[in-house]
Amino acid sequence: QVQLVESGGGLVQAGGSLGLSCAVSGLPFSAYNMGWFRQAPGKELEFVAAILRSGGSTDYADSVKGRFTISRDSTNKTLYLQMNNLKPEDTAVYFCAARFGIIGPSVAPDVVQYWGQGTQVTVSS
Repeated sequence: QVQLVESGGGLVQAGGSLGLSCAVSGLPFSAYNMGWFRQAPGKELEFVAAILRSGGSTDYADSVKGRFTISRDSTNKTLYLQMNNLKPEDTAVYFCAARFGIIGPSVAPDVVQYWGQGTQVTVSS
């Protein structure tokens, strides 16, 4: 059974930092490209960041470039998202995603094969 379990969300003031984790089990972690998406209230699911299975290449939404960093640990089968200089518009439920194919800003979320349950991030002004 494939499981993606996010943790690390919470409430933070604007300008603060949070780190998200996604523990993966039930699939060959090193064989999958991984990513983060988010969904704000009343809005569609949007791409945030992605990292290739090799960990050698990353991609980010323009809105988070320079503030967020995605990384992965193949030994511990964990995906990370470090979020710095958070803004109120970053408030959303953040989802971990796994796909054998590419994940990126031009790839529709509905091709993602596996999703986590989501973790809430709230940034107060």
